[in-house]
Amino acid sequence: MKFLSSLLLLAGFLATPVAAEQPAPNPETRFLERDGGRLAYDDSGGDGPLLIALPGMGDLRAQYRFLRPLLVAAGYRVVSLDVRGQGESSVVWADYSAHALGGDVLALMDHLGAPSAVVLGNSFAAGAALWAAHDAPERVRGTVLLGPVLRDLPASPWMRAALWLGFAGPWRTAFWLKYWDSLFPLAPPHDHAEQRERLARSLREPGRMQALETMIGLSKADTDAILDQVRVPSLVVMGSDDPDFADPADEARLITALLRGESLLLEGSGHYPHVEAPERVAARIVAFLDGLR
Repeated sequence: MKFLSSLLLLAGFLATPVAAEQPAPNPETRFLERDGGRLAYDDSGGDGPLLIALPGMGDLRAQYRFLRPLLVAAGYRVVSLDVRGQGESSVVWADYSAHALGGDVLALMDHLGAPSAVVLGNSFAAGAALWAAHDAPERVRGTVLLGPVLRDLPASPWMRAALWLGFAGPWRTAFWLKYWDSLFPLAPPHDHAEQRERLARSLREPGRMQALETMIGLSKADTDAILDQVRVPSLVVMGSDDPDFADPADEARLITALLRGESLLLEGSGHYPHVEAPERVAARIVAFLDGLR
């Protein structure tokens, strides 16, 4: 990951303030009970086609706060889910893998009484969308993969050492937030500081950083192995300046080819194109969804 080189300047992230107060309760939060814990989600309601949206690791379902109203206005029902260990979902799980998260998606569909859905996944959670499509292609009508991290990417020994150092002490939350800040090279949203504080409060809760560290350490080889097996329609959305990839455009081309899907490359955007350019991403997603109808 290219961001690690800058994070080696420890003074930068150690100086980052992190709020300690508890997050305000979200009246829209609902819960899905699963074996081993519960998952937090919110639901826009309505009778439109169902979209289930998952944030990546170390983030909150609120990352869909700009995309969601645009998709709802287009006639879709949007359900956003906090993944295992993050947000308002339970902290401790026996399995944090993308495959397990894919099972959560299917369980949520059962819980909602939904025969089918399109699944949106960001970063690591894009793998969850693909696993749900792999395991139940008759139920997943399509996937939208936003800044998808679906393969084990090469990392030099010094990068691994920097990551270990970043998670080695009480500065781990500041370390992660400094990285998170780097994911918005085009245009951090107007409420970036507010959302950063909200994320900091969540990550300061006991066990959440440990859960995140576990997820970071998971191999994605199993997800990589199913890329050419998933047969549902897929849309890959990538930012051209996503710091998680040496060549984001090349990664997007590779993933799109394996999935036989469609793609959108947003020039200058980072790991959260749907946050930096929600109108453009929403328009492309709606066109993709309309094609599924």
